[in-house]
Amino acid sequence: MTIKVVFFARVREQLGQDTLELSGDFASVDALRQHLVARGEPWSRALGSQTLLAAVNHDIVSLHAPVKAGDEVAFFPPVTGG
Repeated sequence: MTIKVVFFARVREQLGQDTLELSGDFASVDALRQHLVARGEPWSRALGSQTLLAAVNHDIVSLHAPVKAGDEVAFFPPVTGG
């Protein structure tokens, strides 16, 4: 299964990249996130927070949302406003 992973804001800055093509079998967004966190630094710092937000195919989802081949998964920090 190939998934396009997109990083935004602080996550993108910490990783030094904005996209990644990843092959593997991931049951959920969180399984994908854990796979990336296991890469060590800077991945664990950028994606280790449980407050991290995610979207699948441009729809905001929980970390428990399923992932399938061809999906685009985005990770971004919580948004604050003023």
